[in-house]
Amino acid sequence: MKRHPLQSRFVLISGCSGGGKSTLLAELAGRGHPVVAEPGRRIIADELASGGKALPWVDAAAFLGRAVDVALQDVEMAKAHSGWVFFDRGLVDAASALEALTGEPVLHPICSAHRYHRHVFVTPPWPEIYVTDSERRHGFEMAVAEYQRLIETLPTLGYDVISLPKTSPTERADFVLATLGGGAASVT
Repeated sequence: MKRHPLQSRFVLISGCSGGGKSTLLAELAGRGHPVVAEPGRRIIADELASGGKALPWVDAAAFLGRAVDVALQDVEMAKAHSGWVFFDRGLVDAASALEALTGEPVLHPICSAHRYHRHVFVTPPWPEIYVTDSERRHGFEMAVAEYQRLIETLPTLGYDVISLPKTSPTERADFVLATLGGGAASVT
């Protein structure tokens, strides 16, 4: 599948909730790479602060619809950066969850028009580090089901799924950058 050169710089970090995505992104940001925070967590924080209802445990469809919109905005804003841009979840995560919830066929049309780098890095289920908090209220079983849906969905969209090793954030960041071919983005 042909990708636009700009989008070849956009690297999606996806996978199991609580698997260390945000920690990996913090490591990459510390190395000077632009990162895009997870849409869902930003939406939840906004909704909790404003008393809104677009929360996964109140109105999951509204929440996921907003997540798709935020992910699309994130892609547009990322175009201002040069080099690799790393996304903590993104459009594929939101659209696949929305389609799974509602049956509305949104995944392939949206995700075909808006692409990430061909390699998508996924965090596998890692029960030893999984925790819930005010924004992540679902249990580990639901996180594993989400992970399973994503690793089945990503190849249907033409992505190569690369499982991240269960190692330190430093080692994970080294692995990601080595897999991508080093620190500088290359057009593939």
